[in-house]
Amino acid sequence: MSFDVSKYIPQRYPFEMIDKIVAVQPAKSAESIKNVSINEWFFANGNQLTLPHPIIIESLAQTGVVAILSMPENAGKNVFFGGIKRAEFQDEMRPGDVLHLKVELTKLKKNIGVGHGEVVRDGKVIVDADLMFAIES
Repeated sequence: MSFDVSKYIPQRYPFEMIDKIVAVQPAKSAESIKNVSINEWFFANGNQLTLPHPIIIESLAQTGVVAILSMPENAGKNVFFGGIKRAEFQDEMRPGDVLHLKVELTKLKKNIGVGHGEVVRDGKVIVDADLMFAIES
């Protein structure tokens, strides 16, 4: 099943970093897909054909925001990426890669959220990160 990305996150091209939402459990988790294309704006100079790490962290953050904004009590609110507690990258990502992103919310209290995110490519975890979120009051 696929969900409309624009229903869950406010970002639009070129700042929308996920292509498809494949699963949502409000207040618990979200899963998305990012198809890395050679036509991405961050590959425009042609000198570096690896996905910049901040872009993949933003993709994970947008996936986590889906789990938060899908909660009825958060409808219409803004959620801000609060920071990276920890991130480990096992490999680079390049055009042609299909990335499966999953964020599981581990703590959600008042207007602060913490989530654990993973990026999987070809069945292997290549990014493992803990992220923080701030929810508009």
